[in-house]
Amino acid sequence: MNEEFGADAAAAARHARYGSLPERIRFEDMTEEVEVAGGGVNASYDPEGSWKSSSCLALDLGL
Repeated sequence: MNEEFGADAAAAARHARYGSLPERIRFEDMTEEVEVAGGGVNASYDPEGSWKSSSCLALDLGL
């Protein structure tokens, strides 16, 4: 009978701690909108000149 009481006590403790799910969080509360200033890292990207700065062994060897 002690085992049944121990199991019931453990079940009651689990139910007290994990018995219900937390309140649902809205998507709007999880996201944040931020204004991005012009310029930045991608402002100076030049796709045609990007090959000049690539680190490729084949290009370094002239292959």
